[in-house]
Order: sequence, then structure tokens, then C-alpha cells
Amino acid sequence: MGRRPVAPRTSHRAAPVHARLEDVTVQEALAALADPVRMHLVRELAGSPDWSRACGSFDVPVGKAALSHHFAALRAAGVVEQRDEGPRRVNRLRREEFDARFPGLLALVLRGD
Repeated sequence: MGRRPVAPRTSHRAAPVHARLEDVTVQEALAALADPVRMHLVRELAGSPDWSRACGSFDVPVGKAALSHHFAALRAAGVVEQRDEGPRRVNRLRREEFDARFPGLLALVLRGD
């Protein structure tokens, strides 16, 4: 009996699902950005090159499950994009796309005052 070839698996988890920004309401965007942990993540990403920060590289006072929840909220609001690179999930701020949908909102969050 022959064995069927198995495609190599690149990750142990499903690929992240990203929001279509045209479907995101201003209320959803504001809710995602209102949380202090998420604001910290967004500010850190804004100061980092695209795709250079893995989820575990952020110094936040929450555990892994809570951090995953925060990133999911940011993805659902169209703020961040994620992709898997081997065992790491890396991130980028969707600055241009988000600014086109919600002009000035991200700039207010990044001001930090």
C-alpha cells in the first residue's frame, strides 16, 4: 500500500483573518483603539519597520491569550495586518489604508497626549 504525500505544514494555527476596511465602522475603529494595551501596541508598531515585530516582542502587562485577543481586535478593526513567518506571527500597521478610511484618527492615537 503506497503512502500519499502530505503537504508540508507551515504553521500550527490558522492564518489570520483581516478586516476589509470599507466594512469597518468608525465605532469599531474607536473601540479597538480605546484600549490602553492596544494603543501601546499601535504606537510600538508605528515606530517599527513593517513586518519586523513578532507578537511576543511587545512588553505589555498581559498574558499570551489576552495579547492574542488584543491583536484580533486590532485586525478586526483594520488597524493591523499579520502574517506567519515560520513559528512567528509578525505585524504591520495598516497606516495608509486606515488613514484613507479614517483620516486623522491614527494620528490622534499616535500623538499620545
